[in-house]
Amino acid sequence: MQDLQGRAALVTGASGGVGAATARALHQAGAQVALLSRRGDDLGLEGALGIACDVRDRAAVQAATDAAVERFGALHVVVANAGVGSYGPFTELAPEALEEMIDTNLKGVLYTAAATVPHLVAAGDGDFVSLASVAGVNAFPGEAVYNASKFGQVGFTRALDLELREHGVRCTTIAPGGVNTDFAIGTGRTAGDPMLETMMTAEDVADVVLFALTRPRTMRMMTTTFRPMSEGSWG
Repeated sequence: MQDLQGRAALVTGASGGVGAATARALHQAGAQVALLSRRGDDLGLEGALGIACDVRDRAAVQAATDAAVERFGALHVVVANAGVGSYGPFTELAPEALEEMIDTNLKGVLYTAAATVPHLVAAGDGDFVSLASVAGVNAFPGEAVYNASKFGQVGFTRALDLELREHGVRCTTIAPGGVNTDFAIGTGRTAGDPMLETMMTAEDVADVVLFALTRPRTMRMMTTTFRPMSEGSWG
């Protein structure tokens, strides 16, 4: 297993949900963590660096990355987690919802990679992890644009893995099914919905992220999908 002690990590969308759970897990494993989010919250983690950053803004992502590298001296792990969703028939989708999903879920990952990958290559043994969704490998009615953003995210990360493998950098897509977070509540469900109780927790997903990161450097995980037992299998 690879030891994360002392490694420098950057997590986007880190103020809540899967991002926060992953940041906490990395911190607990001994990593130095930069937490990028619109709020700039450091989650109260000792030694962590909270940075206000909207991943839709390429310049802001670059500046945040520069700040993290200046603080920690290097960058070994990047978790591109920031994401949004909006659901319903494509012909009824608000134009601003379409733009937000593509700008955050897809372009946000591209911007994060553009800013961070040079540092991962410089480290010689870096990891780029993209938090996608089962909607990145299976199509669902009412999720056409969300599917498009996530399929693009999966394809980009897979191609990036092929490009960077010779530099010792691994690129992994983590694609979970239903997770009980504020993101899930914002998709037409309300707090107290019994369906939420059957979903996975943010910590469940963070465990899978850490599993991928701690594999021996002779091994890489490209695309990993998993779902709660309550979900059926589609596609």
